[in-house]
Amino acid sequence: MNLHRLLGKRLEQGRPVRVGLIGAGKFGSMFLSQIPSTPGIEIAAIADLAPERARDACRRVGWAEERIAATRFTEDALAMVSAPDVEVVVEATGHAHAGIAHARRAIAEGKHIVMVNVEADVLAGVALVCEAARAGVVYSLAYGDQPALICELVDWARACGFRVIAAGKGTKYLPEYHASTPATVWGYYGLTEEQARTGGMNPQMFNSFLDGTKSGIEMAAVANATGLMPPPDGLGFPPCGTHEMAELLRPAGQVEVVSSLHRDGTLVANDLRWGVYVLFEAPNDYTARCFKEYGVVTDASGRMSALYRPFHLIGLELNISILSAALRGEATGAPTGFRGDVIATAKRDLRAGEMLDGEGGGCVWGKLLPAHASLEIGGLPIGLANHVKLLRDVRAGQCVTWQDVRIDETDAAYRYRREMEYGEKGRCSPL
Repeated sequence: MNLHRLLGKRLEQGRPVRVGLIGAGKFGSMFLSQIPSTPGIEIAAIADLAPERARDACRRVGWAEERIAATRFTEDALAMVSAPDVEVVVEATGHAHAGIAHARRAIAEGKHIVMVNVEADVLAGVALVCEAARAGVVYSLAYGDQPALICELVDWARACGFRVIAAGKGTKYLPEYHASTPATVWGYYGLTEEQARTGGMNPQMFNSFLDGTKSGIEMAAVANATGLMPPPDGLGFPPCGTHEMAELLRPAGQVEVVSSLHRDGTLVANDLRWGVYVLFEAPNDYTARCFKEYGVVTDASGRMSALYRPFHLIGLELNISILSAALRGEATGAPTGFRGDVIATAKRDLRAGEMLDGEGGGCVWGKLLPAHASLEIGGLPIGLANHVKLLRDVRAGQCVTWQDVRIDETDAAYRYRREMEYGEKGRCSPL
């Protein structure tokens, strides 16, 4: 990819790539751990609601006190984004409302934006990428997170001339997980509440990974970036190992998440719980013969195969997105259309007057739907399903709609999302 060589040239010119990070949580900390060993990338500033906690995070990942002293720490993310010495902004808060505001400010200030915040991307990424294109800056998914890695595999397959049949990731899944709440989550992970507290684990965040919401969000991002479609009625989470993907997966032109557990709870052999994959097809008999000659694992026809990566390194790999944006003007994945949406879906029978508690909470989980299906039913995006009151009952398993809730129509994220749904922004393409 030559990124290291290009970075070396910038360093020789005395022009390091200077980054502003918003959010020094787990992802941000993993990214920060790589900075001392990456000459040519410098952190100009870190914005966090608790600046001292951010300083402590830098110490934990091995920063010298001199480096910490040379870095600005602030609570004011919008002011940090506007600073003239910031070239690339990394948004790693995980909060959809904040992510949209931060991304829009970065774009308005002429800064490239790397969106770790997939929640914000799925809520309104199609609109954000249009703004970025008009401003001549890069809007990018974050390399190291699974959506960008999946986009890379899809691009590889298509650039090689293969037809992409499916793409996605692995996870631990059983149907009962959709009803999991922060009060039940640790049992599914095999942890006690005390162990979770000792580890500083947030039950609502971990529950969003378990109950299917995070999988839906990530696959919506992939669908919007690659042109692959969501399954018509949501992800199926089929139990499937790496050596049987070519035989078992047949969701033509779709995203899908495979489970590391059989429905009886037993482990799938050669599971892909932490990884990503692309399923592709040989275009002709000669290519299929080459597959056989070079030991490619295929289905019975000899034409279908899967390429997979067994793990992802999250923030440790984020430099790839930053350098791709700053040095090549390219995104490591970005929306090209509004194809997938993630809708708040009742975990239990909900009653009028209840307050929804958002992603990973006790009320709703996020179900992936094709965007056209979401618009037809007026589905409430999971990113806007926090601190809103139900106006009427919603049965377990039913999608929540705009009409079911009282929502603040003056909220900036709400207004931006609705403009994306029905305005010109939903029909833009990135650079």
